[in-house]
Amino acid sequence: MSRAYGYSAYGGPETETWFDRPEPAAGPSELVIKVRAIGVNPIDHKIRSGAMANPQAAPDFPLVLGVEAAGVVVTVGKDVTGFTEGDEVLGKSPAPEHGSYAEHAVLLAESATHKPPQLSFVQAAALPVAGGTAWDVLAELDVAAGETLLINGIGGDVGVMGAQLARDRGVAVFGVGREAERPLAESLGATLVSYDRGDVVEQMRALLPGGVDAVFDVIGGSPMHHVAILVTNPARVVSVADSSVADLGGSFLVPSSVGVPAMTNMVVAGKVDPKVLQTYPFDEAPQALRAVESGHALGKIVIDLQQVTEG
Repeated sequence: MSRAYGYSAYGGPETETWFDRPEPAAGPSELVIKVRAIGVNPIDHKIRSGAMANPQAAPDFPLVLGVEAAGVVVTVGKDVTGFTEGDEVLGKSPAPEHGSYAEHAVLLAESATHKPPQLSFVQAAALPVAGGTAWDVLAELDVAAGETLLINGIGGDVGVMGAQLARDRGVAVFGVGREAERPLAESLGATLVSYDRGDVVEQMRALLPGGVDAVFDVIGGSPMHHVAILVTNPARVVSVADSSVADLGGSFLVPSSVGVPAMTNMVVAGKVDPKVLQTYPFDEAPQALRAVESGHALGKIVIDLQQVTEG
């Protein structure tokens, strides 16, 4: 049997539960891994809430939380090439029934990447979602050296990686966030525009009277609509949080895993730091998700199955 943490119905944290299940089997295009570390993401609690559920589907609860993990391959699907038992990998889970908050998890082979030996499992687990998302947005915006980029929501894992990728391109990065995020933003080479200090549009206009070349939004809603007026070309607003960005002339992006191998190489080369600022043992998976669900987590939170619960 394999221990997992998931949810027994759509809803809030009260639906979450521990349970045992048989070790999952690999579908034709999948890998089963023995999990070593799990990335915690805002999408985890959004899926649990039912906000992303297919109304035509009848879920077979309990479902497993989580969408990304790193670990060691134990089973390879019959149509999979390029992976063998014992490989160290990172990647995304294909569906909630195969979520990643578990001792064994299923990964889509097409989204899986070999883990370089220089990367820890904790670092690797931080990359499939946030790293892949940041890579895709920067590719879509095509920002170049000498340009300016505003990241709306710089303190979270996606914003952190986006800032570093842009900085590596020679782009001047500005980030909207809380005052408490200033040391983190400055460590990324970015200028924080703090909403604790007043209207962010006014602050940006004081810094850049001519506006910004591009906006990378990870927040959505009214904050996105507010800062979007700063961009010189509306087509260069990309959001990963709110499809209404199209009403502004921008684009809504659904991330892929195309850039994850390159991101792992950039971490190995020291060009990107996943900024895993908190880790939790598996027994504290609920606390890890609460930290992300609070909306105030800095950087990336990872559940480390090799970490022992204190006390």
